[in-house]
Amino acid sequence: MGESLRVALVGCGLISLYHLRAWKAAGVEIVALCDTDIEKAKARAREFGISRIHAEAGEMFAQGGFNAVDIAASVGAHAHIARMAADNGVHIMCQKPLTETVAEAEALIDYVGDRVRFMVHENYRFRPHYMTVRRWIEEGRIGAVRHAAISCRGSGLCARDGALPFLIERQPYLTSFPRNLVFETMIHHLDILRCLCGPLTVTAARLNRLADGLPGEDTAAILLSGKNGFIATADGCLVAPGYPELHGDRLEVIGATGTILMELNRIHLVGAEDKAEEVDLIGRYQECFNMAMADFVRGLRDGTPFETDRLDNLETLRLMESVYAAAGVEIRQ
Repeated sequence: MGESLRVALVGCGLISLYHLRAWKAAGVEIVALCDTDIEKAKARAREFGISRIHAEAGEMFAQGGFNAVDIAASVGAHAHIARMAADNGVHIMCQKPLTETVAEAEALIDYVGDRVRFMVHENYRFRPHYMTVRRWIEEGRIGAVRHAAISCRGSGLCARDGALPFLIERQPYLTSFPRNLVFETMIHHLDILRCLCGPLTVTAARLNRLADGLPGEDTAAILLSGKNGFIATADGCLVAPGYPELHGDRLEVIGATGTILMELNRIHLVGAEDKAEEVDLIGRYQECFNMAMADFVRGLRDGTPFETDRLDNLETLRLMESVYAAAGVEIRQ
């Protein structure tokens, strides 16, 4: 990419703060912000010294002046904005999940084709504790991976006296969205398993609703299989009293010569607990956004593949959707 990168961001909600910080850290110019709630766009513009704001993406693309777009809007808007970007020759960074269904994602990817570069912002691969596990595997510390189990626990949907549950306060759309834990949260964990263990398929799944008054599942147990009889499991619950409101993760990877155990922020080889590495997950939270944006910039500059290219992420979306199919939940196309 011969010209300098200039980015426009669509969607100025909570997550946009971390996106904008990451673009700034990468030395990228943000030329415009867009949100249907113009007050949100104005607030972010003041915070980051950005002069152009728009309430409508079509108007923003018509005015131009940027060669990449960061789509941090709600999932229902992703495909429409990405199509506009492709039509205007603008490279795409899109927040996960790419679309609500695999069929929509396939149609979008086909429409965009190779006209522009297209990356999905799946930042768990860039989170420092997961990167530590991945590095240890690549260094051969446990030999060939033979089994993996991942879980997440949080109390974000537990009832609170006199207040909405934490995650409802943070993400109000969950009160009407028919899918929750697997679609919104465990898609990350499925992507991590794919990254560490190779191609997987869903063998069985069970979903449950423990929180009152929500249409989407908050509890899940998933069985996955890979090549040569490989088995992996993934489970989660967001109604787990005593756990943090923002969920924490546990990952165990069993290899031919050793086992890695990651519990929240602590990673060690089983039997060598005294040599554990600890990660400041709160202090380093911004880091995964910075690394995702840096990967996008590097890919455009050098013509190299994105870590989470749209075709790779499509496989994660397929895995996520197949969980619902295995659990007997119909996906409306």
